[in-house]
Amino acid sequence: MDRIRVASLQYFIRPVQTFEEFRDQIQGLAETAADYKAHLLVFPEYFSVQLLTLGDVKRPMREQIRTLARQTPRFLTLMQELARANQLYIIAGTIPTMENANARVCNDCYIFTPAGNYGVQGKLHMTRFEVEEWDVSARSRLRIFETDFGRLAIAICYDVEFPEIARTVAREGPNILIVPTCTDERQGYLRVRYCAQARTIENHLYVIQACTVGSLPMVPAVSLNYGQACILTPSDFPFARDGILAEGHPNQEMMVIGDLNMETIRQTRTFGTVLPLKDDKRSAKISDSPESIRL
Repeated sequence: MDRIRVASLQYFIRPVQTFEEFRDQIQGLAETAADYKAHLLVFPEYFSVQLLTLGDVKRPMREQIRTLARQTPRFLTLMQELARANQLYIIAGTIPTMENANARVCNDCYIFTPAGNYGVQGKLHMTRFEVEEWDVSARSRLRIFETDFGRLAIAICYDVEFPEIARTVAREGPNILIVPTCTDERQGYLRVRYCAQARTIENHLYVIQACTVGSLPMVPAVSLNYGQACILTPSDFPFARDGILAEGHPNQEMMVIGDLNMETIRQTRTFGTVLPLKDDKRSAKISDSPESIRL
């Protein structure tokens, strides 16, 4: 597949009374993406926190996150069914996942295929609130996923602020980097957005960012959300003028849709105006240790 259509969500989180109400919101979005002939639908990080409103939101957040993690099997079944029913690849945002052996909780993003198969990428770097308030642990393995339209990888929110992750991904051949995010205010959002734009320029990748919007005032750390979903391209002649293929209006419930030309991104890695992936000095075996000169 040389051309694919992607849909990235500005997902509006709101209190829900039942799991079925949560399901209906997700199902409606998946069906809408299918109506628009999308091949890939991207949900944001921690959009699953809606399910916290089914329980006692006055409990310590560390306990609530572990309660949410118990919803993971039900969540996975729902996403698997929607991917099959709508013949979509679905990047299912993130949900806390508990390891039975030691009750450690990680922030995991699942990718589902139209056939119902799935893989998982864990978040590699934890923000302060994840560590200090939620006691969520980092994963350690970066994965590359094979799809019908080529390879892709996932950098969950804070992970995109570490350039070496995207560079490692690009060297393995993927042309798409998915960035599910959850940010509570504009500065946090812009940290992720600016880094995502840098990653697409540095590595000649399409970067797809999905965001949470809306409010859960009763849930600390996600009581507010600021987001603007986008599909980003390298800044070069074959692509959008500003390196932005599509973006939403900040803080509104939206689905951002755009077509990716996979052959163009492949050609640009060889014939682009600049070739930062090829010209990286580390490829020339330059020492990682800078020379120290006394002045």
